Amino acid sequence: MQKWVQIAGIAPLLILSACGSNSASNTHSADKAKTSVSEQHEPQGQNNFVKVKTYTFKDDGTIPNNPYFQVLVYPGAFKGRTGQIVNTFKKNNWGNNWVDGVFPFHHFHSTSHEVLGVISGHATLMIGGEKGKKLKVSAGDVLVLPAGTGHKRLSASSDFSIAGGYPNGQDYDTQTKETPTFKKNISKVGKPKQDPVYGNRGPLLTIWKKK
Repeated sequence: MQKWVQIAGIAPLLILSACGSNSASNTHSADKAKTSVSEQHEPQGQNNFVKVKTYTFKDDGTIPNNPYFQVLVYPGAFKGRTGQIVNTFKKNNWGNNWVDGVFPFHHFHSTSHEVLGVISGHATLMIGGEKGKKLKVSAGDVLVLPAGTGHKRLSASSDFSIAGGYPNGQDYDTQTKETPTFKKNISKVGKPKQDPVYGNRGPLLTIWKKK
């Protein structure tokens, strides 16, 4: 999918996805500033869900993150069956799908939540902005990023590829710096009706609370 995207402060870019590609190399010096990140686990129940990790990030003045919903990580949700990722997202009404990489700069989407499923390889991502958290992801892992959540690729294997999707297949924007308008957009993005991995019985539906 090709699309011209206007990113604040950057000339329009022709991109293949919301999150970019792996073609550009990137180096990163560790941010030693303290950050407020909570981490908890959703226990496995009778539905045999994977243990979902949750993270909460604060607005840092550049990356707004999301004041209502947590970042969700489903470790190994598609381990050994990554070929099913895109079709599962579609079946659970997380459409407008693409397969590509992740931009090597901090960015966020103000108009939609985003699900990312690692199809191959591995990568280290920075989630939540400069004061956020480094997350290592590999084939089979899934991340759900609520609207406004910063994300950036720090490093990746040569075979790294990731699939994306959006609730109801809606369109999205790509931004690099918060504004009052973008924060207002984020406040309007409500809770999806289905979990991208487990459909109408998934952990997202119980972890994310309605505003």
